[in-house]
Amino acid sequence: MTVMRNGIQPGDWVIYRKTKFSTHPGPRAQNVLPAVNGDEYAYTVDKFWIVAEVRNDGSLLLKTRRGKEHVVPPDYLNLRKANVWERWRYRDRFEAIAETPNTGATQQASPA
Repeated sequence: MTVMRNGIQPGDWVIYRKTKFSTHPGPRAQNVLPAVNGDEYAYTVDKFWIVAEVRNDGSLLLKTRRGKEHVVPPDYLNLRKANVWERWRYRDRFEAIAETPNTGATQQASPA
């Protein structure tokens, strides 16, 4: 088992802060900012993922609630371990991921 410098290891619950753009931000939208021309909003949404694997190059394979997989670099700024409060508050979301079978659809996360 590989453990990273920041202590992330397989099975850890992590929160990925995803930047999105839309004309209608959803109820979980945070940091909502209007675009310059006013047609859209930029905002962030927290995604709750589980570390499936720490690869030899240090990159992380993350599993989502719907069974998708994402590969991110180890020093990705939008990714952090869930703290104790978040693990308790969002435990249902994390536990749902653990019960989801793999689909094998792996995606590279794009830097935001």
